[in-house]
Amino acid sequence: MMKKIIQQLTTSSRVLVASHAKPDGDAIGSLLAMGIALERIGCEVTRYNESAIPAVYRFLPLVDTIQRELTDVAGFDTAVILDCGGLDRVGSAVDAITTIPTIVNIDHHTTNTRFGQYHLVDVNACATSEIIYRLIHAMGLELNVEMATAIYTGILTDTGSFRFSNTNRAAFSICEAMVAIGVNPSAVARHVYGTYSLGRIKLLNLALDSIEISSNGHISIMTVTREMLSDTGTQPEDADGLINYARRIQDVKVAALIHELENGNNVSRGRKRFHVSLRSDGSVDVARIASDFGGGGHAGAAGFSVESSLAELKKTIYSLSEGFRGTCHLN
Repeated sequence: MMKKIIQQLTTSSRVLVASHAKPDGDAIGSLLAMGIALERIGCEVTRYNESAIPAVYRFLPLVDTIQRELTDVAGFDTAVILDCGGLDRVGSAVDAITTIPTIVNIDHHTTNTRFGQYHLVDVNACATSEIIYRLIHAMGLELNVEMATAIYTGILTDTGSFRFSNTNRAAFSICEAMVAIGVNPSAVARHVYGTYSLGRIKLLNLALDSIEISSNGHISIMTVTREMLSDTGTQPEDADGLINYARRIQDVKVAALIHELENGNNVSRGRKRFHVSLRSDGSVDVARIASDFGGGGHAGAAGFSVESSLAELKKTIYSLSEGFRGTCHLN
């Protein structure tokens, strides 16, 4: 399949490269590295993500070239969709993107729906950035420091600094190769983990105060509302990574971050739109939980969006604890 994808890309003249809304380091890193590679083979490239890029990733080379709007897709030969379990993960532009003649699906999520004409899906890869690294080598391209920084950041963040269960040998070997090219690990870590705005610290304080624990101690729920963002002068992307505080609580098997989204006119009275991020300690497959709500992800990290009242949503999440032993292999 990789040879067929390379053939498609080398014969394309105008390519859209997109990754999932509310992007993490892997979504952004793989997007940037893939975009540079395509430009190197002569393609006209548009980089797209509908969400604002979190502040911690704005140091990445060419990040300012990522567009948040697609005005016209008529001229694209190919769309390369990265780190998306389903095409709908790109967000509001999904209908327009489906009109592009050829869609290439590159991903590592176990819940990938195999959308598009070409699939390069490896669930054993530590990150989509790992697959992009292999694809770039197969294309016969030499990585420069910009591509290497993007790939290194994607792998570093998706493995939780090599702490998560998806960390594999490739994670270390590729990152070693990226450092040899010129990536500065200290500088990347300083940007990704070491610099926060005062507003984000205030948001963290409110989010920590919102944490609730189920009666059996196995589920923690953290909430970030639109009001919290307004009170702290922060943006939705400033909530990125906050769920890890809820996940690290002793005895917690599953952590949920309920993030209130902007609510349009179509939302029913008394209900709101939320995105729920799920994290597991490894004993529960949260991708299976997310798939029940039309979402997806990995066994240890997944998510879904839903329309609900906050009280109903919390009740639903708490009720999951009753089914853990029967459906999710809780030890």
